[in-house]
Amino acid sequence: MRNNYTFLRLFSVILATLWLQTGTLEAKTRWVGTWATAPQLVETKNNPPAPGLTNNSLRQVVRVSIGGKTLRVKFSNEHSKSPVTLKSAQIAASKGGSAIDLKTNKPLTFNGKTDITLAAGAVAYSDPISFTLTPRMDVAITLYLGETSSDITGHPGSRTTSYLLPGNNTAITDFTGAVTTDHWYIINGIDVKASGKTASVAIIGNSITDGRGSTTNQQNRWPDILSERLLQNKKTNKIGVLNMGIGGNCVLAGGLGPTAMVRYERDILNQAGVRWAIVFEGINDIGNLPNNETAATNRSKTLIDAYKQMIEKAHAKGITIYGATIMPVKNNGYYGSYREVCRNTVNEWIRTSGEFDGVIDFDKAMRNPADSAKMIDTLQDDYLHPNVAGHKTMGESVDLYLFKN
Repeated sequence: MRNNYTFLRLFSVILATLWLQTGTLEAKTRWVGTWATAPQLVETKNNPPAPGLTNNSLRQVVRVSIGGKTLRVKFSNEHSKSPVTLKSAQIAASKGGSAIDLKTNKPLTFNGKTDITLAAGAVAYSDPISFTLTPRMDVAITLYLGETSSDITGHPGSRTTSYLLPGNNTAITDFTGAVTTDHWYIINGIDVKASGKTASVAIIGNSITDGRGSTTNQQNRWPDILSERLLQNKKTNKIGVLNMGIGGNCVLAGGLGPTAMVRYERDILNQAGVRWAIVFEGINDIGNLPNNETAATNRSKTLIDAYKQMIEKAHAKGITIYGATIMPVKNNGYYGSYREVCRNTVNEWIRTSGEFDGVIDFDKAMRNPADSAKMIDTLQDDYLHPNVAGHKTMGESVDLYLFKN
């Protein structure tokens, strides 16, 4: 009897030890975003070209930030009024253009099934899969779709080419002869299983962050430049970068896509593994103002109030949040004397209020020393958006010390 009692005690100790070890290991790993894009209702002019998505194959290429050995993919039908069916979904290493490395091609499943129907307004994650994902790797997500909605959830400003073929062609190495379109549809994010020290920074922004002025398929937006620099630095090489910019986006009202205030929790605070946030929005709110003192004064107050709400929500979730100053726009139609006062008022608050945990001074990095209301000529596309050199300057101006663990 005593021997049995001793055995049971020993067995209990072993089980408890194993449970603690397993719990510790699980606590050290979590999902962290390595790539994401902000979903919106795709404007009619940016809808998929013929033959359309229904019963056809779509190959979309994205470049991740951090690597990993286990991943999951997020899909979104949030802004559509009808269901979307994925008959199959696969992920593979991209070999450039529409080509994939076929030996890396793996099917994605959803609760063990190869197909899923996303209801209107729904999102879905694939089951976790083993996949060798290296930092800044290009991957291709290939979908064979069933019925799709006439109004599509996607991201028009992909600055990356997607490939569309009729019928089920998900296992084809190269989509030769495919119809091309520079938009993303339905895909929303990729997360990796990573250690506790791995985290991501999520950036909410407008067309400047989305990549206007960068080069299609070159992945040289300012967040891409920042991502590359973080990965090259030993103290920051476990940080993912999530670009949640939407072209034409506003903080408060109007513009394209859900406003920053509406989408902030979804696109920033609820991203997997986010530890830092960057707020770089406001020029569309300012540039569309009536050019008078009352409008400018009111807008500066409402923008600052919006930033305060973002800061409070980030801090409530333990997220460090940085404010980026708004760049100059003189010589662009957005410019006006009172709008310039509004921009400077907002920037002064970002720099000096102490409300943000730190400041990224894009205004200082991009303004003309001879005229602070104007962007440096060689760094701009239209005196509102940076060109390739401007994106590089912006990405290189960010102090990496802000992201040291």
